[in-house]
Amino acid sequence: MSAIRPATPIDADAICRIYNPYVTDTIVSFEETPVAAAEMALRITDLTRTHPWYVYEESGSVVGYAYAGPWRSRAAYRDAVESTVYVESGLAGSGIGSKLYDALIPELRRRSFHCAMGGIALPNAASVALHEKKGFIKVAHFREVGWKFQRRIDVGYWELVL
Repeated sequence: MSAIRPATPIDADAICRIYNPYVTDTIVSFEETPVAAAEMALRITDLTRTHPWYVYEESGSVVGYAYAGPWRSRAAYRDAVESTVYVESGLAGSGIGSKLYDALIPELRRRSFHCAMGGIALPNAASVALHEKKGFIKVAHFREVGWKFQRRIDVGYWELVL
């Protein structure tokens, strides 16, 4: 049985279990050191004061999550968010990311946000496909702006006007 529900700080361990392999083994996240559960719990607490964060549970275990946070810090950007989706390794392409966006996007609309931005370290065909499936349109491509694993990494941005 599966369910999508709002994340709480209690989910921090499970979220770290999903997220940290992306940190240590891929270019998907530009963080370079694994995130401790206590830090993740603080992130969840801080973000969910103003923005949505969901987890996807399968048979009682969190196997994916999605959230939206501020796009930029200046007040003029207050109606724009950056959205993020992570799915447990091995479950990419299973539809979990789509289901999470199916919960997140309507909530962003309900909260009167105007647009969502998805930043994607490239190449990442699965993330590009997910965003485009959900109606995001590529609006930017920054060459070699990231640095991880001793190489330069491009980043693209996809936008969904809500």
